[in-house]
This record gives sequence, C-alpha cells and structure tokens, in this order.
Amino acid sequence: MNIPPLPKSAAFIHLANPRGFCAGVDRAIDIVSRALDIFGAPVYVRHEVVHNKFVVDSLRDRGAIFVEELDEIPDTDSRNRPSIVIFSAHGVSQQIREKAKLKGFKVFDATCPLVTKVHLEVTNFSQSGRECVLIGHAHHPEVEGTMGQYDNSSGGKIYLVESVDDVQTLQVQNPERLSYVTQTTLSMDDTSKVIDALQEKFPLIQGPRKKDICYATQNRQDAVKQLALECELLLVVGSLNSSNSNRLKELAERLGCEAYLIDSAEDIEPGWFLDKSRFGITAGASAPEVLVQEVVARLKEICQQEPVELKGAEENIVFSTPKELRA
Repeated sequence: MNIPPLPKSAAFIHLANPRGFCAGVDRAIDIVSRALDIFGAPVYVRHEVVHNKFVVDSLRDRGAIFVEELDEIPDTDSRNRPSIVIFSAHGVSQQIREKAKLKGFKVFDATCPLVTKVHLEVTNFSQSGRECVLIGHAHHPEVEGTMGQYDNSSGGKIYLVESVDDVQTLQVQNPERLSYVTQTTLSMDDTSKVIDALQEKFPLIQGPRKKDICYATQNRQDAVKQLALECELLLVVGSLNSSNSNRLKELAERLGCEAYLIDSAEDIEPGWFLDKSRFGITAGASAPEVLVQEVVARLKEICQQEPVELKGAEENIVFSTPKELRA
C-alpha cells in the first residue's frame, strides 16, 4: 500500500473516546485466558468468544477451540477430565445450558452481565404470562440466546422484529399482556423508532425498567456522532461480524461522513484519502487497542500530524470473573 503523505498541517486526525473494549468483552476474554492458564489446552468455546478476528486468532493460538455446536466437543479430555466449555459473551439459550449440563462439561459462563440482564427480563415476562417482543437482528448469537430464554410451554410466544416495517405486520396473541426487550448492541436511534412503533400499535406494551442497549454501545455511538461533525472520513476498527462495530459505521454514514470498517491497518486503501483532510478513528467494543494504535500510526504517517483525542464519557465499569478462575 502506497499512500503519499499529505502536506504538513493540511490534515488532522481525531480519535474517538471512548472506543474499543467494553467491560463485558474484557471479562469474556479474561475468562478464556485464565481457563487456559489454569486447566491448559484445549479449552472449548461455544461460538467466537467475542466478534473480533484478532482476539479469536490469538486465543486459538494458545489452545482455545471454537465450536458452534456442543456435539463437536468430546465429553472428556485426554486425562479423562470433563471438557472445559465456555459460553461466549453473546450468551446461550436455556436448551444449550441444559445440554451442556447433561453432557457433564465443566462450564464457565462468559455471557456479558448486561446480556444476562436481558435474559432475566425475558424469563420474568415468560413466567408472569406475558408475551415478549425482542428487537434485534435475526441469526445474531445474542438474539438466538435471548429468544431461547422464553418458555412457550404455557402457550405464550416471543416475537422478533428488526424494523418499523416488521412492527406493522406483527400479529401477537395477547396485546394486553405484551412486553419488549432489545439486543444490547443496536443503533440507539433505530431502536427508538421501533419502540415508538410498538407503543403506537400496542398501547399497553411494557418495556424493561432500564434500557437494554448497553452503556458501551451508547457511549461509542455518541462519540461517533461527535466525530462525524468534525471528519470527512471515519475508520472503524472492528470485524465484519461485529454488530456494534457495524452500527458505528452505519451511524457515521447516516450523518454524512464516509466510513469504513477495518480489521486492521492492513485494510486501509489509498483511494479513501483522496481530496480529504479530516480523519477520525474509533473502534467497536470487541476491538483491542493494539489494533487502534496500528491504525493511528498509519494515519500519522499519512497526515504528518499527531492525533487529537476527543473528550467523551468516562468508563470505569468492571465485571468480575468466576471465583474458580480468580488468582
């Protein structure tokens, strides 16, 4: 890649704050890492522990084995111990939990506590005889896990909607006893429109006491809104299968800022910088800071300028790891 440097003082770089890892991602990666330290390889992880290629490849190199189905995991390891199984940060259904228990695995749960909050809301709605609408993206593992918390044995249902159009065609069995929850990594603006549509169509619908979109998703979207006002081009560090990273890119584009989702500095294309001088960098909640700094270094070469870090929300949330994995 050959990008000629821009004339000095002709360009500037803004760095989003906050960006990158959230508390749930930190915790999930730490659980896999500590399990490898304590029990040794292999450690089996159902689904990618977080949606980032660099993180997954790094853990795979240490002996983590990522699977999509529990049937891919042997009941015991080479020393005849129960296999170590870790649920990803996105969470799993009750059916998956029961199957892991029946197979006798030693399970560590890396589900983000904020996803667990949504799971408990769905369980409570189900147990109280309320139907539930989940706002989320079909086939996303978090959505599959959340849908799988609802017990429909008593005749109730959980419904999935992604858009206002979905709400218009939604038919429920009991609109008088209806609730909603959301995926934690959605666009705040889009979700607000879907909630408004639900409340208009089903006036008695009830939502969670506290919103389900997580603090990190909100803070990173707020930072992008600030960047989009200052920049012509935004680079979002994150993997293609990262929901929250994709939402950052889409938000910037919606605000009129050209944006690209990249796994690393190696993905940067020369043509992106033509006729532009104001650049921004952010990262999704599953992207490590080391990748951000590589992108920063590349843009410093191009712009011949030091980046300016914008002020943003301070994040000091920490989620604890399971007792058995603590030092």
